[in-house]
Amino acid sequence: MLAAEETPASDRPLREAVRDTLRTRIFEGHYAPGTRLVERDLAAEFNVSRLPIREALRMLRQEGLIRDRASRGSEVAGLSAKDVEDLFDVRESLEVLACRLAAGRASEEDLKRLSGLLDDAERFLAKGSVLEAHRANSEFHDAITAIANNNFLRSALEPLQGRMHWLFRHVSDLPELIQEHRELYAAIASGDPERAAAQSASHIGKYREQFPEDSPATELTLQRKRT
Repeated sequence: MLAAEETPASDRPLREAVRDTLRTRIFEGHYAPGTRLVERDLAAEFNVSRLPIREALRMLRQEGLIRDRASRGSEVAGLSAKDVEDLFDVRESLEVLACRLAAGRASEEDLKRLSGLLDDAERFLAKGSVLEAHRANSEFHDAITAIANNNFLRSALEPLQGRMHWLFRHVSDLPELIQEHRELYAAIASGDPERAAAQSASHIGKYREQFPEDSPATELTLQRKRT
């Protein structure tokens, strides 16, 4: 069953609570790439009908976190080394644009939200809540996309966000990542689109180098699970 903190609020669809729980299990390595996700078994575990399970799996499929196998049903997806490289290429193109646009469009309220997410990440990290710190860092990037206020850009990024967040869950030096985000925030807050774009490109390029070319994301996931 869903834990108390996972139980959806009255205005939150059950499928989203199930999706978030399954996504967290994937991010934490509890479900390694190749793990089968069977509707019947999940419905019994969560004590819900199969409909919210089916909808949750559909949303995870759109995020690229699971895939369909003709003979196996749904299973957790993996990323090859080429997938990782291709994903960084797309991420750099789209997020640099998002930061450039955000620098010219961010309101004081937008900047306050970005700063607050960074404060959240530091607070969670200080408490030892690594998963929550990662979540705040992911929300920071998502918030920049929202601030950019470009529907086509958002539509292009949304199908990739699950895989992007998954990759960045493997970053081990969270204090350094938060500091990188502080610098990116400062560039956006400056109102200078070119400064923000350059800082974004530098940020993404730095973490691209941390993923070895000969190590597929499946191996990274399993290494994190063992540690």
